[in-house]
Amino acid sequence: MIKRLLAALLACLALSAHAASDGIAWDKFPTERTTDLAALQNGAKLFVNYCLNCHSASYVRYNRMRDLGLTEDQIKQNLVFTGAKVGDTMKVALDPKDAKEWFGGVPPDLSLVARSRADAGKGSGADYLYTFLRNFYRDDTKATGWNNLAFPNVGMPHVLWELQGQQRAVFAEEKDPHDPAKSVHVFKRYEPVSAGKLSAEDYKTSIADLVAFLQWMGEPSQNSRVRIGVWVLVFLAIFTVIAWRLNAAYWKDVK
Repeated sequence: MIKRLLAALLACLALSAHAASDGIAWDKFPTERTTDLAALQNGAKLFVNYCLNCHSASYVRYNRMRDLGLTEDQIKQNLVFTGAKVGDTMKVALDPKDAKEWFGGVPPDLSLVARSRADAGKGSGADYLYTFLRNFYRDDTKATGWNNLAFPNVGMPHVLWELQGQQRAVFAEEKDPHDPAKSVHVFKRYEPVSAGKLSAEDYKTSIADLVAFLQWMGEPSQNSRVRIGVWVLVFLAIFTVIAWRLNAAYWKDVK
């Protein structure tokens, strides 16, 4: 199990190194979504409906979502569509050979994706995912028909296009500021092609919920750890004061 976990983490790190080396600056993920149970529940719904068809989360069990305020019956009725048991891990039936033929590679496991995609120069893994999932655009030169500003030449199609709608990226040729003899391809704006089921603001909120869930999967006990950590620090601060005063009382008569 440990070897599989390490292998998945290394695979995500290798992909993130490529993604971080190019693309646009990352937007800031609204971190307050990670403590909002309604947002996490909506993110779980989006994940199983749109991501779990190709991407697995094989280190997370369905019943772990009880931590999000869901009962096992709610999980079984609304989030398990493959006939799996509530206690099973979140795997997919996609054959790796088919995945390589269709996408050029096997879609990575997403259990640790929000932790592995962090880049010191750009932001957290959640920032990357929040940017990535909002910057797909139509590109007829690609096999999938899609491209992405945050991960140029990505092999993944835009699975959420029905929600966001379709958009086209407009680029312009400009002189390279570092070498005037060269020109660079600069992104200017998006132009809408077709509308989606959600408004731009609602889609942005939905992506924030999905990313919050992906971050939660990477460390389901994160919120509890932070909450307990605050009380531990308060206790240590109080204990330090008590220990300091006791030390002074014990040694006051010693010269």
